[in-house]
Amino acid sequence: MVWQEFLLLLASVFASVGGQFFLKAGALKLGQVSESNWISHILNIATTPELVAGLACYGLGAITYILLLTRVNLSVAAPAVSLIYVFAVLIGFVVFREPIPLSRLVGLACIVCGVLLVIWKR
Repeated sequence: MVWQEFLLLLASVFASVGGQFFLKAGALKLGQVSESNWISHILNIATTPELVAGLACYGLGAITYILLLTRVNLSVAAPAVSLIYVFAVLIGFVVFREPIPLSRLVGLACIVCGVLLVIWKR
């Protein structure tokens, strides 16, 4: 993977992680869904700025991923974007104060090692 392709990969990953961040922030703003409020929650999705920003970030992530797919094989791109999971867990920990158990850290390390093996060119 050349540096331009790696930059496209990072742009796609960071846009998608931004989408997850904004969707979580918007979901917290909406509050928990129950049987009595699910219709209002669905209607409020379009008017909650964080949720709209999250969906826009996901759209940008999809566009950059499509651009990446014009340059690299799907067998490289698809596993490489699993870095989204790593950054999402880190944002959950840093911003939303979510705990990271040891088993999750081991899983994230496996993901990073797997991505390195997939994108490594010999």
